[in-house]
Amino acid sequence: MKRRNEKGTAMLFALILVLVLSVMGASMMFLSQSETWGSMNYRMMTQTRYGAEAGIHAAANFLLFNYVPPPPTASVPPALPPLPAGYNLTLPTPAICGGMSCLTDNGGNQVILSSIPGVASHYPDAAQLAAFQAATNSTVTAGPTTVNYTASAQLLSMVQITPFGTTTPKMIQTWKITAHGDITNVRNAESEVSAILETQITPAFAYAAFATNNGCAALDFTGNGTTNSYNSGTLAVNGAGVATPPATFNNYGGNVGTNGNQTDSGNNVTINGSLSTPDAGVGACTANNVTGFTGNTNNITQGINHLAAPVTFPTPTVPPPGNTNINSSQTLGPCVVSACSYGDISLSGQTTLTLQPGVYNINSITLSGQAQLTIAPDPVTGKYGPVIINVTGNNQATPIDLSGNGLSNPTLDPSALQIVYAGTGTVNIVGNGSSAAVVYAPNASADFKGNASFYGSVIAAHLKDVGNGAIHYDLNLERKLFTVGTPMLNTFTWSKF
Repeated sequence: MKRRNEKGTAMLFALILVLVLSVMGASMMFLSQSETWGSMNYRMMTQTRYGAEAGIHAAANFLLFNYVPPPPTASVPPALPPLPAGYNLTLPTPAICGGMSCLTDNGGNQVILSSIPGVASHYPDAAQLAAFQAATNSTVTAGPTTVNYTASAQLLSMVQITPFGTTTPKMIQTWKITAHGDITNVRNAESEVSAILETQITPAFAYAAFATNNGCAALDFTGNGTTNSYNSGTLAVNGAGVATPPATFNNYGGNVGTNGNQTDSGNNVTINGSLSTPDAGVGACTANNVTGFTGNTNNITQGINHLAAPVTFPTPTVPPPGNTNINSSQTLGPCVVSACSYGDISLSGQTTLTLQPGVYNINSITLSGQAQLTIAPDPVTGKYGPVIINVTGNNQATPIDLSGNGLSNPTLDPSALQIVYAGTGTVNIVGNGSSAAVVYAPNASADFKGNASFYGSVIAAHLKDVGNGAIHYDLNLERKLFTVGTPMLNTFTWSKF
């Protein structure tokens, strides 16, 4: 049989095979090029992100170390300080604040420092704006590639506080920082990173009493002691600044805490609040088995809270005392412009030491008999201001002995009388009808005695209440005395354009 119709078949198959191989070769070329482009995109994305993060850190470093915040403003307690000149609090305005309240300048614009092209700057101080722009408009080098970065910072909040233990107001601000990293080349790339720069503000005194020791009976109630609460901000105050004691106290808010164990052995101890401790269990406490509480849990009206970790109270820095001793009735101060320094204050009989507003650096204070320490308003303004007593306690086993007739703070605002001690000695406190103060002695042993009341809060290593009176915690302390933490960057977000 003749097969002349099959001539040329081999050439046809060869052509088809060449076509298939050509398509496969072209596909491999396109795939290789896509992989190259993908690798380049990933590299540029990474480089621009790192550039944007460099912008974040440049802006944060400027705000932390070179930026000068607005100066504090004057106010008359208990009013809140007004915002500095050039700033306003704008009520919810969708066009400006996205339906929320926000800080604005006098023109109604959000307060922004910016070096990002297209992001307008609105900041009342031209010098600060220029310095920010110079600090946040720069480049970083990634191999042969130059990455440009720019940044903006929006002021989200601003509050003026006076940190505990000082008389100097401080502006605390929260910023939202946004930075762009850009590569300008044949193929452009841009990444954006944002973060929040904030400073934690926490109440310096959140408990009626807190014992920092981690052992048994760190917090010890052996009398008929009671804790409860009131609010000094709601008390009636006459024209001289003297407050009327509350007719009744709250049966809540008298919270106590310890890093160790609370032991109650008194007949009628009542904690009108909660006990906070990192230790668990109720029952006998030993060195090898520290329980959270020893006593009748019914005496703690709001139960036991478990702390995830011990609470740290830093040792305060107390300036050195002076050399002048005081042993007679005197009026000292005011010591607002600069601190006043004295040695040992020892009063007996019916003597009275009157302190006007300011900071007093002393070695020790002892009251006996009918002696009393009282605070008075500023002789010029007629207003009560904070009296801060820093106690060094050199060569004194009991550097703070407030026996006698105790303290007198007619305002019943504990923040107006602050006692700070860094040592390990003993603090004796005998209350009377107007003893209102805060005592910060995180390494000392504090003993409460007497049958009268104490308004305020105490922090000590060991705290023992052998009296029949009460510790009245001022709820307003949570809004008046603060500690300022370290500024931190958080809430990072990232996007690529």
